[in-house]
Amino acid sequence: MHYIVFDLEFNQDVASLEETDDTKPKCPFEIIQIGAVKLDSKFQMVSSFHQFVKPSIYANISTFVTILTGITTKQLQEEPSFPDVYKEFIKFIDDPESIFCIWGPSDIKELYRNVNYYQLDKNPLPKLFINIQPLTSLHLGISSKKLLRLQTAVEALNIPITKDFHHAFNDAYYTVEIFKKVYTPAILPSVYNPNYVKSTIRQPKKVIDFDALIQQFEKMYHRDMAKEEQELIKLAYKMGKTGQFIK
Repeated sequence: MHYIVFDLEFNQDVASLEETDDTKPKCPFEIIQIGAVKLDSKFQMVSSFHQFVKPSIYANISTFVTILTGITTKQLQEEPSFPDVYKEFIKFIDDPESIFCIWGPSDIKELYRNVNYYQLDKNPLPKLFINIQPLTSLHLGISSKKLLRLQTAVEALNIPITKDFHHAFNDAYYTVEIFKKVYTPAILPSVYNPNYVKSTIRQPKKVIDFDALIQQFEKMYHRDMAKEEQELIKLAYKMGKTGQFIK
C-alpha cells in the first residue's frame, strides 16, 4: 500500500474558451500542472512525479493564474496534452489500492472532472483518499471547519520553507511534510464518490404576518395601536432579528 500525495494547478480563462456553444463548460478548471509524491507505509518517499500540461480547453493562461503560479501560455506550448500526462500519472500511481492524499477536496474533484472531460478511464485511480487540510486544523487545536491555507499550516507547524508555493510539486512536498506531522493511526481514508452531489434543501422563505403581530399588541394593551406605534413595533422586530443587541 502506498500514499499518493498530489497537487494540481489549474487554468480558467473564459475569454479564450473554445467551447463557444456552452457558457458553462463541462471542465471549468483545466489542469496545467501535476505534482505528486509516492510514500510507503512508513512515510518514506518511493518516487515522485511532476509534469506541466499543454492546455487545450482554454487557449490562454489567465493573467491571474500566471501571477499566482508563474506559469505562462508560451511555457506550456511544447508540453504534452492531458491524456498523455494522465497516462504517465497512472503509471506512476501503479496501484489503484493506493490512497490519495490531498490538501482540500478541489484537486481530486477536478482530477476526475478532467478525466471525464477527455473520456479517459478513471478505474485505475485510487478510490480511497485522505483530506489532510481539516486534520491539520484539528491537530493545531482549532475547528476542522476552519480550513487553513497550505502556507499558513506550514508556518504553524514550523516546517522550513525552502520552495515556492502555488507550484504543484512544491505544494505536494509541503503536504507530505504536514501529513507526517499530523498523522495518527486513528486517521482512516474515505471512499471518494465522483458522482456525489451535495443536496441543498432550500427552506421556504418565512414571511412575518405583521397584521397578526399588531393585533397581538392591541390585545395585550386593550387598545388600538397608533400608526407610529405600529411602525416602531415592526422596526423593533426587524432590529431584534439581526442579533446585534444580544448580550
